[in-house]
Amino acid sequence: MSKNPVFRGAATALITPMNRNGVDYETLGRLIEWQITEGISALVIAGTTGEGATLTDAEHRDVLRFAVERAHRRVPIIAGTGSNDTSYAIDLTRFACEAGADAMLVVTPYYNKATQNGLVKMFTAIADASTKPIILYNVPSRTGINIEPSTYAALADHPMISGIKEANGNISKIVETAELVGDRLAIYSGNDDQIVPILSMGGDGVISVLSNLLPAQTNEICTRFWAGDIAGSAAMQCKYMPLIRALFCEVNPIPAKAAMAVMGFGENFLRLPLTCMEPEHEKAMIDIMHSHGLIG
Repeated sequence: MSKNPVFRGAATALITPMNRNGVDYETLGRLIEWQITEGISALVIAGTTGEGATLTDAEHRDVLRFAVERAHRRVPIIAGTGSNDTSYAIDLTRFACEAGADAMLVVTPYYNKATQNGLVKMFTAIADASTKPIILYNVPSRTGINIEPSTYAALADHPMISGIKEANGNISKIVETAELVGDRLAIYSGNDDQIVPILSMGGDGVISVLSNLLPAQTNEICTRFWAGDIAGSAAMQCKYMPLIRALFCEVNPIPAKAAMAVMGFGENFLRLPLTCMEPEHEKAMIDIMHSHGLIG
């Protein structure tokens, strides 16, 4: 366990319900309430799953403000404030701090990329501007750049850099990171299929897509592990693997949006370049959701 984690357990990388008129705040409010009632540990707003990349600047800020107000300090709100434009990431981070977010999730720069030295300088600049903890987000499959374990180690002593959302998929690299940073950074799985392996390396939980659908159960994977029921935690991880695969059979959040619409949380509406789930994939996912009792 790290010294000062923003949260322990499962944080939902929350979808942003939308329709043709914009953000569906009524549904977003219901979704936040349901997640909290179900016992989620934290909520990530306007991240990858929340389609932060296609929110306008005004929408991005409004969604963050709305979530902070609706959660009303019942769970930590982690604001997606990353960008490949460092000055914009700093500006959005400062706004989220002032709006009352509890922490920031800051992704590596996409498209323009960076050297490892550039990552250290960028994350340091954003963290210097923040009054709230920063969680670094490593997802090389989307950004084209990986944060190396030595880079995490170089950033670990910054007072505002609190943790890592690690979605590189490389368990060996994650083990090396754990070796180098010790308890200086919280390590969160960024992949739902690796929750238990990362917990076994002292991880503090998961930032999850699965928990959009199953917040209580995703949290339970973590709590069972920490209670010593490692076999039970692993069994839950395996039980939900077919659903996890379905949620990632197309680009996230395409399947998650379809699943939440079936569960009654808004329309199955995405912004281009994302498109609705292919019918054969959606049918297969719905069959799995039926098998888990998520829908009647």
